[in-house]
Amino acid sequence: MKASIKEHGSVLVVDDDPAVGKVLEALLAQDGIASSHVLSGSDALQALGRHPYDVLVSDVRMPGMDGMRLLAEVSMSWPDIPVILMTAHGTIPLAVEAMKAGAADFVLKPFDREEILFSVHKALESVRRLGTIPPPAGESLLTASPAMQEVQDLIRRAASGTATVLLRGETGTGKEMAARSIHRVSPRRQKPFIKVQCVTLPEALLESELFGYEKGAFTGAVNRKPGRVELAEGGSLFLDEIGDLPPSIQVKLLRLLQEREFERLGGTTTLKADVRFIAATHRELEAMVGRGEFREDLFYRLNVVPIFLPPLRSRPEDIAPLARHFCAGFGAANGKPNASLNASAIQVLQAQPWPGNVRQLQNLIERLVLLSDAEVLSSRDVERELRRTAPVHAASLVEGDDSATLDERLRGAERNALENALRRAGDNRTVAARLLGISRRTLYNKLAEHGLI
Repeated sequence: MKASIKEHGSVLVVDDDPAVGKVLEALLAQDGIASSHVLSGSDALQALGRHPYDVLVSDVRMPGMDGMRLLAEVSMSWPDIPVILMTAHGTIPLAVEAMKAGAADFVLKPFDREEILFSVHKALESVRRLGTIPPPAGESLLTASPAMQEVQDLIRRAASGTATVLLRGETGTGKEMAARSIHRVSPRRQKPFIKVQCVTLPEALLESELFGYEKGAFTGAVNRKPGRVELAEGGSLFLDEIGDLPPSIQVKLLRLLQEREFERLGGTTTLKADVRFIAATHRELEAMVGRGEFREDLFYRLNVVPIFLPPLRSRPEDIAPLARHFCAGFGAANGKPNASLNASAIQVLQAQPWPGNVRQLQNLIERLVLLSDAEVLSSRDVERELRRTAPVHAASLVEGDDSATLDERLRGAERNALENALRRAGDNRTVAARLLGISRRTLYNKLAEHGLI
């Protein structure tokens, strides 16, 4: 099996029918997307261990490991890879089960060329390589600080009701984990928890993702398909990065919040929504309202129960338990069950400012576990990794740092351009990407690379 990574992305197709695999490989190749085909779930896991695929497309019904079990395995080991499930027995309950388990999308078989390409492109568009892992089922917010204990108390109080919750805080503070905690302790915990990432999809795709579509609504819509609102029926809908919602979708979301009604794209039937809404943003929504970038009426509809998650630098008590927790988790996942941090390593970690918050700490611990030979990680290991990942500041370029290599100068200039674009765009990443003349996906990859997200 051979796979090459192209600019348009790479896809691993999993289906026990060789004819289906050949058809999909041909369709994707015509669209400039590299792909490979394997016949079973176990073969897929081996392939993922050898090649960095961007998206996985799998049949549901296969002998041995079926698509749902494969989805669970991929979600544990490669959480950044979106999984699209294909089935000839598509039902709303199956779709809900798949989405609850973490599927990015589902497609009915026999599939239409435009529909499967639409789903693959949507998954590729949403890929964000942040190096994070989802919280294990049943895990609560890990904290030893009074500030976060207060957050946990607010979560418990808010969970019992139906009011919309708005989670505020810097990127990487754990807003998604807080949203899952609200759902997990709420009366709706037996129903779906469905997430919508508002920032990674273009406007047209985001509308169909939220509200679904009718057959014939657009090219490639060969079947009726429920949206995330419909799939979350009776449960919770998590709207992540709500501050990046396009104006046209803001109007439709406002109606959904006010009337609890919506229509599928291309449809005329009004549907009711029994959904608990949880939203999150790192943006200053009040300032956006003042600039006319975010609807004031929508802001007040969302801001019923605001919960602010403090940055990691303001709760240093949490650094040690979080670091040890991540170390144990990454050690177990990478064949190093005895991996641990000694006291000197913890002291160095506690002295850092952590501008990327919990996510940055998590990423650093993962690299430490993967790259260190010793089981017990020391301050020397931590300091080495901090030096290796320290950003080159553009100020040194202005001052003419003669010791900087060409690569360091280029990296510093790139970081400076990213920071300037974000500042000029008022932290609106869509506008920043436009100012830089790059796609939003490229912008997110660059922000993650420089530790700016």
